[in-house]
Order: sequence, then structure tokens, then C-alpha cells
Amino acid sequence: MTDAVDPSAYAPRLIPADLVGTVPDLASAPPVRWGVLGAGAIAASFCDGVRERTASSVVAVGSRDLARAEAFAGAHAPGARPYGSYAELVADPDVDVVYVATPHSHHLEHALVAIRAGKHVLVEKPLTRSAAESRVLLDAAREAGVFCMEAMWTRFLPHVAALRSVVARGEIGEVVTVAADFDVLFPYDPSHRLFAPELAGGALLDLGIYPVAFAHDLLGVPSTITATGTLAPTGVDDHVAMLLGYESGAHAVLRTSSRSVGTAAATITGTRGRIEIPEWFFTPTGFRVVRADGSTWTFQGPTGEGKAYEAAEVARRVTAGETQSERVTWQDTLEVMGILDEVRRQLGVVYPGE
Repeated sequence: MTDAVDPSAYAPRLIPADLVGTVPDLASAPPVRWGVLGAGAIAASFCDGVRERTASSVVAVGSRDLARAEAFAGAHAPGARPYGSYAELVADPDVDVVYVATPHSHHLEHALVAIRAGKHVLVEKPLTRSAAESRVLLDAAREAGVFCMEAMWTRFLPHVAALRSVVARGEIGEVVTVAADFDVLFPYDPSHRLFAPELAGGALLDLGIYPVAFAHDLLGVPSTITATGTLAPTGVDDHVAMLLGYESGAHAVLRTSSRSVGTAAATITGTRGRIEIPEWFFTPTGFRVVRADGSTWTFQGPTGEGKAYEAAEVARRVTAGETQSERVTWQDTLEVMGILDEVRRQLGVVYPGE
């Protein structure tokens, strides 16, 4: 005769309280004054997050088109001074930190303009087109003594802090597989930035960096990298699969595409359980823990514009006089860029000037 099993033991329950609340409150970050270099969609969501969720402010917006800068400021940064050149923006004495939100191809050039003006910088991901360019930029930041960070905002989100705690506590055992994908369907248009080699286009740097950075955050630098995929007619990647192998025996199975309708899901599989993020793993969301005994936990983080978390982190580090963030160190950026470089090499994607 066996003991009766209590069904409630296997019903979903909230994750233990000691795994929640490991991200500082957004409102607790000290205020800094932002200058935004670029007036596109990413810059818009960043400005909205800063304005609505932090104590900081956007005081200046720069574009190569003054009218565009004026319209952008009116919509996303009321009261900010619009500038028709990037040189004017970085010269503004009221700007503490410059957020570089131009195409990947110009990150190095534009971030250097800000650094040489003595400004701290947050540079939209990827930091540059390649690890070699990133070294140039980081060396310049080191020499100038300014803060510099790649805008890998996912690492500052509450659900990521919580799932890292779950993993660190051994609740799913040893991590053996990280699977993540991110697809966004873009009809082929050679004039679109995603398909333009001169703008460092391709699914990998625009979309695939999220799965790669997620795996790196959990497993570190792989010992082997295997990539396969297809190229758009312009020569940039449009469909990529990656297998990263690690000395521990773990592996990461990653995928990205600009020509398929997939998900943005992630699963962390361990020897005693798994963590499931069914959609949009790199944005503010929740997850489910499924353990070997059949029990499950759920975690739901706060929603809202996630870029506010990275903005708050920058404000804390700059105010403290630091030049790096522990969650996205310069070495982290170089390691992720190294992975992306190798994937591009295997795919045969080369940008102009490389």
C-alpha cells in the first residue's frame, strides 16, 4: 500500500519570496541628465522609459535633421533641447550621459564623438560591429575615464535577476542546456537597414544578440561555436542557427531570423528541473520553474518599458564615479562580440571596410 499523493503539492505556486525583489527600485536611482543621439524607435522607447519611470530626464536630443529632432523631442522628451548635429548635442554642458541610438554601423563613430567631449555613454546594442571596434571604443572610454556600457537592458530586468537566483541556488540542478530564439518577420527590402551591409544589417546583430547574450549570461564563454544559416541577396544574414558548446558539457541552442514567424522564447534546462519563459524572454516578463518532483513555481515581474532599468543602472554607476557596470562589464561585451564575430565568419557575412 502506498501513501496517497496530495495533488496540491504539484499545483503552481509563487516562487519563494527570497528570490524576489533583487532589483533596486527604479525611483531610487539618482537623477542624471540624458542627451539622446539619434531619433528612431529605440530612442523613443528609451526616452519614454526614462521620463515615465525614473528620476532622470532627457534634456537634449540630437539628429542630423533639426526638424526631426524637434518633432522627436515634442513627442518623447518634452522640454528637451533639439539639435541638428551630434557635435552640438555632446557639447551641451547640461548633458551628463549620452545615449547612442544610431545604426550599428555608426556606433563607434558616434560614441567616440561623445567620449571625446568628456561625456559618459550608453551605446545601443551591439556596442559596435565587431570585437575589434569595441576594443577601440572601450580603450577610448578607459583613457577618458568615462562610464561606458552596451545597452544590454535585459540583464537588469527583475525576472532575469530572479531566474539567476533560482539557478544559483541549485533549484534546477546543474544547467545543461540553454535554448533561446528571436524571430521577427521583415519582408525583404534592400533599402531597409536590416538588409543593408553598410549599416551592419542582418538578423544576428539586431535580433540574435539577445539569445547569444542570454546564453552568455548563464553559461559564459563557449569552447566551441557552430553556426549555419542563410543570407539575404544583399549578403547579410537572415536566418541563423547556433550551437554553443561548453567545457562543462552544457550547450546553448540558439536561433534568430528575419524571414520567419517564430517566438521569442527561452528555456533553461537543468539536471533537476527547468525554467520556461514562453514569450519575449528579453523583455519584462515572468517565468515558470518545473522541478523533477513535478512541483512548479511561477514568477511574474513588473511590466512596463524595460529600458528604464538600464537607465537607472547607468545613473547609479555614474553618480558613484564608476566606469563600468558589474552586470554588463566591458569584458562581457567583448566576449559576446567575439561570439557574434565567429558566427558571422562561419556564415560569410562581411561588412564594408572590414
